Amino acid sequence: MEDDQSRQAYRLSAVLLDSLNRASGVDELARRAYQSRSGFFRLFAALIDETPGGMRRRLLLERAAWQLRDTPKSVTEIALDAGYGSLEAFTRAFRKAFRVSPSIYRRCRMARIHLPAPNHFHFRPRESGPEKPGRTNMDLFDLFAGTESWYTRRMLEHAGKLNDEQLDRPVKGTMKLFGWCEPDKSVREILERIVQTKEAWTAAITGGEMPVWDVPKEGRTPQALLARFEKVEAAFHSALSQIRDRGAWDEPFVDALCEPPETFTFGGMFAHVITFNSARRLAALDAFQQLGVPMEGMGCPMEYEASMGVGPVRHGA
Repeated sequence: MEDDQSRQAYRLSAVLLDSLNRASGVDELARRAYQSRSGFFRLFAALIDETPGGMRRRLLLERAAWQLRDTPKSVTEIALDAGYGSLEAFTRAFRKAFRVSPSIYRRCRMARIHLPAPNHFHFRPRESGPEKPGRTNMDLFDLFAGTESWYTRRMLEHAGKLNDEQLDRPVKGTMKLFGWCEPDKSVREILERIVQTKEAWTAAITGGEMPVWDVPKEGRTPQALLARFEKVEAAFHSALSQIRDRGAWDEPFVDALCEPPETFTFGGMFAHVITFNSARRLAALDAFQQLGVPMEGMGCPMEYEASMGVGPVRHGA
């Protein structure tokens, strides 16, 4: 009896795997499995422990992860292959599933392509060799830039749960990071300065204009700050990835936005951004705790590694 159930389960999973290259509704899947629609659902519930639609979406995302990692297809092509009508919809779904954007996943060439599943059925590319769990091609730039991007985004999403009074409530213990500016006064101000730091340095290295500092309140909501962050993060990562790829960390550039203009190295600038934005993220984490809405984690690069499926987090080891 158990062997018969296993054969049926494999046959049902094969139907879904075979459907990945064509648009297939539940009725079409049931027909290919030689079942009625209701019978198809009953068999899935009994043998697969996952709905047909849910399993197909998961398999499509697993295939998309493999395509990002191991094929030259564009992200837009991969999004369409996965059945999404827009790149934005695919990016949202992929980030929700893998906790990282498709572009960062591709750049880091992560080993993990399988998502958690209540069964053992996963997408497996043809002629693929054995996987090596916990292995990535991340260098230190990927690790620090990825942590910065991942944790800042989480904080901005978390801030969206706060009301205006909580966002603007004075916080205790923030440091005066620079001689020319006062300590950050609230969660909103801490998070905005993290975003502004990237906006200013991105403008400096790409020849853009100095960002506006006095932003109206509607541009300082958590949702608006997240939109600003997503925009500047893409430009910052693109520019810094090219610098990394050509080994130009010690190459100088002129920051024409300074008065008077100053010269920095790309590596020094990147280390500056990571250092001071990390300090602000820790301050924001403490501020969330003061507000009684603690946020999980400490903003540690090992947490980012764990979110990417690169082994467990072991603090204090």
